[in-house]
Amino acid sequence: MMEWTDRHFRFFLRQITRHTLLYTEMVTASAIVHGDRSYLLAFNPEEQPVALQVGGSEPDDLAEAARIGQDFGYAEINLNVGCPSDRVQSGRFGACLMAEPELVAECVAAMQSAVDIPVTVKTRIGIDDTEGIEFLMEFVDTVSEVGCRSFAVHARKAWLKGLSPKQNREVPPLCYDVVHELKNRRPDLEIIINGGIENLDAVEEQLRFVDGAMIGRAAYHDPWSLADADSRFFQQADPLASRAEVIEVLLPYVSRELGRGTGLHSITRHVLGLYHGQPGARRWRQILSERA
Repeated sequence: MMEWTDRHFRFFLRQITRHTLLYTEMVTASAIVHGDRSYLLAFNPEEQPVALQVGGSEPDDLAEAARIGQDFGYAEINLNVGCPSDRVQSGRFGACLMAEPELVAECVAAMQSAVDIPVTVKTRIGIDDTEGIEFLMEFVDTVSEVGCRSFAVHARKAWLKGLSPKQNREVPPLCYDVVHELKNRRPDLEIIINGGIENLDAVEEQLRFVDGAMIGRAAYHDPWSLADADSRFFQQADPLASRAEVIEVLLPYVSRELGRGTGLHSITRHVLGLYHGQPGARRWRQILSERA
């Protein structure tokens, strides 16, 4: 979700669902420690709850990044051990770390020692020719021994060589049963499933087996598909009744951001899918794309 789930998209999505947990883009720990923290981490309080997703393999850097994230107000720090891109691997983080569960455990322990908020892990079911429930169990058990209680598991393995990140989201087959079995064997852990889940009906089906489900690109392309998430899963009133109301609420936010120097396209690009599947959707996208 790089360059997608930025603060503008999260503010927009909060007008559709107030209680789902939103994630930032993955930010490297070194960038947080040494870079422009305000640019990388600033967000609106209205976006909460938001998890800061970080990448890295240096325990000290990750601990400092977690502390900084907590100071900025994030509700959770999530360590990404699932991204398969070559750039991520060259930095020794992401999915390649599944081969080093002891290092991941060391990183998580360091992060936990630095913050009071939850530290969670996002991972895959395996890498390359190593996959399956036993491999996943060994990884999860090693990391959970230091106190990590929540794992978001993409139900595909990652091929570290030969596939692009896009292909790694599509080519390796989905193995939901492996994630379900993980929850069955480790009922004390919070297990959240990810991969190929495109609507709330699919979420409801997965909740028969696991504790939570993640929707990624489908929520970006069709954000209104989450419109009844709060009433359906959190027993809370859905925030707004129509797409038009979402835009009305968004307009003051747009005005404030323009006053701060934000380009209009930085916001409008995130709302292109609001009328997905509706009459006039193409015209909606055309106007926003061409005139922003």
